[in-house]
Amino acid sequence: MSLGFHLKKEREKRNWSQVEVAKKVGITNAVLSNYERDYRDPDTETLKKLADLYNVSTDFLLGRTENSSPMNKDEEAFQKAISDPDLKRWYSELPNSDEEDLQKLRKMWDIIKNEDK
Repeated sequence: MSLGFHLKKEREKRNWSQVEVAKKVGITNAVLSNYERDYRDPDTETLKKLADLYNVSTDFLLGRTENSSPMNKDEEAFQKAISDPDLKRWYSELPNSDEEDLQKLRKMWDIIKNEDK
């Protein structure tokens, strides 16, 4: 699905007019209409404002994910961490670790975190 499709669907889901949304975002309704008809793409800031207004992620609006919920900071950090192949491999081994090793790892992590303080 296209950006325009998602923008229109989210607006209609809330029973908002193009004029209402345009005012909330700080654009004209003609510009919003062009976005919804896929004649034009919003700049990054406008895309963020639209995602915030509709409480969805920019990835959802862009059609990169079916999940409309924006990620919270922890989820975002986790996704970023597991995109690193070394961290992903390390993380995938954690569930198979025994409790004693996990306790050691927690202690080591506390030492590392407090080292800079």
